[in-house]
Amino acid sequence: AHAAARAGVSPEVIFGQPQTGLMISRTVPEIETMSPLLFQSRIGSPARAGKALKKLHNSGEVFEFRFELFSMIDDYLKILSTKDVNLPEGYHDVVAAANPLKEVLAQANVSLAPCHCDPLCENFLDDGEVMWIVDWEYSGMNDPLWDVGDLSVEAGLNANQDAELMKAYFGRTPTDAEVGRMVIYKAMCDLLWTLWGLIQHADDNPAEDFWAYATGRFDRCKDLMQDDSFQNHVNAVRKG
Repeated sequence: AHAAARAGVSPEVIFGQPQTGLMISRTVPEIETMSPLLFQSRIGSPARAGKALKKLHNSGEVFEFRFELFSMIDDYLKILSTKDVNLPEGYHDVVAAANPLKEVLAQANVSLAPCHCDPLCENFLDDGEVMWIVDWEYSGMNDPLWDVGDLSVEAGLNANQDAELMKAYFGRTPTDAEVGRMVIYKAMCDLLWTLWGLIQHADDNPAEDFWAYATGRFDRCKDLMQDDSFQNHVNAVRKG
């Protein structure tokens, strides 16, 4: 949170107590806490979010943690293998189809950047001119387009809003390879949180209906990966 404040994308931290997790930050006046509905209805909000993410990623700050997508997927799969839980139809096919994407993304040889890594809509605060970002629990060094793809999924952005987000982020029209990476991460974030949701369901977490959460995420991931255009995006990343 201190590093994000230095980067100019998060409010100043006034007090922090690592032992308890208590943190107090400066209030940002006259903001809206974002939601999927607000991202779709507040004019210019995808662009403001894109500019905020770009500012973070280009800040030069270094987070101590490394967000390892495929290691986390492997860890969640290992945990699930020990649980007595039903799996969504087509689960094994999608997991198998995700395996080659690790190599494709590795070949892109992207420089890591300080990333939020959990860009839920509610972690964005919009004053109509600037988007602020809060809640850095999952933050770490990562491919910056993870944040862009994950935000697109969480906000339910349509193709035009994706284009607005990406153009503001890059300051130009993105390349096919850049769009491809973003789309791959849209699928992978849904797969990651599907596995997390299945673990919560198996553990009878009462916080919400995690079966509905997991299967909804999985269906969206499966639909995207089985769409005819998905392989074109993968090929674009492979070509660079």
